[in-house]
Amino acid sequence: MTSAIASDLIAGFIGTLVLSTILRTASEFGWTRMDLAFLLGTTVTVNRRKAKAIGYAIHFLLGMLFAMAYGAFFAVVDHSSWWLGAILGALHAVFVSTVLVNILLPVVHPRMGTPETAANEIALVEPPGFLMLNYGRNTFLITFLAHIAYGIVVGLVLKN
Repeated sequence: MTSAIASDLIAGFIGTLVLSTILRTASEFGWTRMDLAFLLGTTVTVNRRKAKAIGYAIHFLLGMLFAMAYGAFFAVVDHSSWWLGAILGALHAVFVSTVLVNILLPVVHPRMGTPETAANEIALVEPPGFLMLNYGRNTFLITFLAHIAYGIVVGLVLKN
């Protein structure tokens, strides 16, 4: 494993730890109803307890993959910093909150309700909706700030 890939993976792990902590804390304080680990984990299991553990594993893997993408971007522009990471984190948050959870996730998530779900169908997971507003008014703002924190951490760890 090259040192650049190892650095990307470490940056992704630390950044995802920060992001996950912010999201979990916000949920515990009642600022959002989003449970990201549950949302991701229920893509592969109906067992609610296992879903959270699997969801965290999926989230950390995705976080490390995104850090590799951030690292590739930093290599292309030949610069990395906390502020460039923050900008990438903000863009990442907008992508996640609009395209990923609102358009792509409902297509591949077998247990997520959709606007087309019939009344006699029972979904295990409520669809997030645009900007994840179905999970509370603060959800997008919290997700946005958490992804900026992720970007800052990744930018700092991968700083040239």
